[in-house]
Amino acid sequence: MSTTTAQHKIGSGFGAESTADDVLAGLDLGGRLAIVTGGYSGLGLETTRALAKAGARVVVPARRAEAARQALAGVDGVEVDELDLGDLESVRGFAERFLASGRPVDFMIDNAGVMACPETRVGPGWEAQFATNHLGHFALVNRLWPALAAGGGRVVSVSSRAHHFAGMRWDDVQWRQGYDKWQAYGQAKTANVLFAVHLDRLGQDVGVRAFALHPGGIMTPLQRHIPREEMVERGWVDEQGTVLNPQGFKTPPQGAATQTWAATSPQLAGMGGVYLEDCDIAEPAVEGATTGVKDWAIDPAQAARLWGLSAELTGVDAFA
Repeated sequence: MSTTTAQHKIGSGFGAESTADDVLAGLDLGGRLAIVTGGYSGLGLETTRALAKAGARVVVPARRAEAARQALAGVDGVEVDELDLGDLESVRGFAERFLASGRPVDFMIDNAGVMACPETRVGPGWEAQFATNHLGHFALVNRLWPALAAGGGRVVSVSSRAHHFAGMRWDDVQWRQGYDKWQAYGQAKTANVLFAVHLDRLGQDVGVRAFALHPGGIMTPLQRHIPREEMVERGWVDEQGTVLNPQGFKTPPQGAATQTWAATSPQLAGMGGVYLEDCDIAEPAVEGATTGVKDWAIDPAQAARLWGLSAELTGVDAFA
């Protein structure tokens, strides 16, 4: 039976300044297994560290496995494997190796992503942000479904406030016409939310719940494609590249908090299919606001439509 969770705050007691360690305080994750894509850089690295510190075993699929091993040296309870989300064969290979280990997945955090990159095509000519941020994770979760279902796992889709920039561009999802890096990023982040909405509907009968979230504004390697001049213009940094704070940038440990809370918090038991920010369920966005979730990102009909399109493009659907 499908239950929908209200898109309204629950008063978690945490907030914008909470860190990943704060939300895990008092939780023992011994014997639990997490998969964190991109878990070796930026927010992913902080998430991996915090989960491992709380006792979880963390598997980090990485496009640059050697760099991941170096970044995670000294963090106990972590293993690294190869995965390129822009390559469906690589996704299949990782999933097959993981499933062969016979382990259930308790927490799946789809954290890896690219942002505002120049027009780039991957695979069969797909737009790179939609392909990497959404389609690669879609295929990965569907291929790992037996392990997620066995663990009654939570799937956490790391979206962004950038979903406010654009809904789904249904007539041209691959941006073959008039590419705009920020609009394309916005569509990919909307897709991350819609994915969680539909996955939650499909998975809750076997105890798998899904969430999407905005981690907050944080300076991480995700900004690597944005020229300094553009960051200066946006008021993010000064001419020397020093981060300014009018935007209320979070530290990486604060930025990792919402996804860590989404994956592990007992406060979210029995809930799912909602968008979170600042370690709480977000409110629906009101006109002109930069917080909350846009209607187009939590529309069940669009979520179902995106699922069908994604299954068709990737050739993978655990529920078909």
